[in-house]
Amino acid sequence: MDPLNYTLYINGFMSILAYFAVKNIIPKMSSMFIEAHLFGNDLCKKDQTKKIPESQGVIGGCVYLIILFCFIPIQFSQYKSSSAINPHLSFIDHHLFVQFLAGLLSICCMLFLGFADDVLNLRWRIKLLLPTLASLPLLLVYALTYDNTTIIVPKPLRSLLGFSIDLNLVYYVYLSLLAVFCTNAINILAGINGLETGQSLLICLSIIVYNCVELVRQTDHYHSHVFSLNMMLPFLAVTSALFHHNWYPARIFVGDTFCYFAGMTFAVVGILGHFSKTMLLFFLPQIFNFLYSCPQLFHFLPCPRHRLPKYNQRTDLMEPSTFIIPNDIGGLAKLMLKTLSLLRLIELRESPKSTNQQCSNLTLINLMLVLFGPMHESKLTRLLLIVQFGATLIAFFIRYGLSEIFY
Repeated sequence: MDPLNYTLYINGFMSILAYFAVKNIIPKMSSMFIEAHLFGNDLCKKDQTKKIPESQGVIGGCVYLIILFCFIPIQFSQYKSSSAINPHLSFIDHHLFVQFLAGLLSICCMLFLGFADDVLNLRWRIKLLLPTLASLPLLLVYALTYDNTTIIVPKPLRSLLGFSIDLNLVYYVYLSLLAVFCTNAINILAGINGLETGQSLLICLSIIVYNCVELVRQTDHYHSHVFSLNMMLPFLAVTSALFHHNWYPARIFVGDTFCYFAGMTFAVVGILGHFSKTMLLFFLPQIFNFLYSCPQLFHFLPCPRHRLPKYNQRTDLMEPSTFIIPNDIGGLAKLMLKTLSLLRLIELRESPKSTNQQCSNLTLINLMLVLFGPMHESKLTRLLLIVQFGATLIAFFIRYGLSEIFY
């Protein structure tokens, strides 16, 4: 048996242990979080007085790190035994060991940042700065072990630009921005029971399927895909356990801790696994949500701190939340509103307390309610997860269909 594949079986067994560990630890530690005042009230339920422990993503993240710390000697002892037969593997072993440690360092940094955000409620500028700093170990290790900044030019443009282009420093800027995007994309598409963990679960499964397909096809970067699988299997386990407790009606909130932990884990496998562009394809709903939210995120339009859907206690349904359109908005903002209105991507209504109009908040969650009408929270989560699954199918079609045409 190939020693590299053998480690996957061990990793899989350890991941099963991680699942049961997280699933059983959370109920026992919930009271500790509540006593430490790390709890919240579910604003989308009739009973909004019940205390629900927050920041439970830190439990999943800690178990994930412990599992991979314990896995390090198992994984690289197998590489060492293989390198005695094939000296070339010793070189690969050294690179993978450095990449593995750098990846864990970046994940650990973001887990700490997420927990700090849940406790201290950090400002957005900090949330953008710290992921950039946390990505530096990834970029440095990428430069030292791989340092490939060349991209293949699509066939229609090769007559003008040639077969390939070396982006050099620009490529590292792109990788850094990828890390920042991944760590924040899940965080801005969140807020209802099961959504953060559910979308992360589907993205993780997409990555695992992609890695398996590439291994079966025996394409390049064999060791990188094994590396990615070794990172993703424990993540799948701890996220499944968190999803079990976070699904409607949520007994825990995973918090920003989980969002940043999940995002950086995806960034690590995308960058060090050498499939960053394919990784972005699995984030199609998150990319759309970010672009759709830009008028509010960049303050062309008012951006309330919380853009969660509005809960109607009378009907027990979720409705689009809104903001009041001020009279003094700029011409660009008016153009954005007009365009979105023509495309029926927003809902405009008269404000009952003023002459100003109200507009639905620009998030994918609210958009689903604009398009399909008010619905129950669990149904809304299922709809968004169906969108995520459909986007995954599109991603695989682009990766294995359209890419063959253009490349």
